[in-house]
Amino acid sequence: MGILTRFKDIMASNINALLDKAEDPEKMIDQCLRNLNSDLGKVKAETASIMAEEQRSKRALEECNEEIEKMQSYAIKALEANNENDARKFLERKATLVSKQEGLQEAYDLAQKNAANMRQMHDKLVGDINELEARKDMIKAKLAVAKTQERINKIGSSVASANNSVASFQKYEDIADKALDKANAMAQLNKSSNDGIDDLMNKYDVATSVEDELAALKASLNK
Repeated sequence: MGILTRFKDIMASNINALLDKAEDPEKMIDQCLRNLNSDLGKVKAETASIMAEEQRSKRALEECNEEIEKMQSYAIKALEANNENDARKFLERKATLVSKQEGLQEAYDLAQKNAANMRQMHDKLVGDINELEARKDMIKAKLAVAKTQERINKIGSSVASANNSVASFQKYEDIADKALDKANAMAQLNKSSNDGIDDLMNKYDVATSVEDELAALKASLNK
């Protein structure tokens, strides 16, 4: 039947596979539940219809069986009444009903099988929905933890990048220290290459200045 083929894919669907394909798994959980509940309504309606068809087929078969038994009973009564022609008519009617009975039995067997399949699919879908309802909060909690872990991973990458920047600053500071040390060393070398002549000259310049001051003081006293 078309309905069995149509709902076979619904029952075979894998909830985890749906979640794996989702861009936003948390939203997909709610959407999946809405879809499954919508499908459940359709499955219930179809299941009820097919179960009703099973009952109609069963009732038709039972009525045919009862009619066959009735024709058999009347054929016996006709013979007991020494009315062979009437008995023959009842048996002819019985033969027609027996031929019909075979088709009704096949129809009932098929309807019974279809109803069993639909009930099985209905129960499977109900079970899937109940399972997802029970797992919904757990799945959402896992997704929240996963998102937190992703943020931590991003922060870890930023920290690693910052550490690289700190290392770069340290390298530049080392270069600056080396440049300063080199400049200071060069200044010391330049200063020592003067042979101290400037300092020596300053020594005598100071001494001459004191002698001049002493001479001026003596001249003042003599007066």
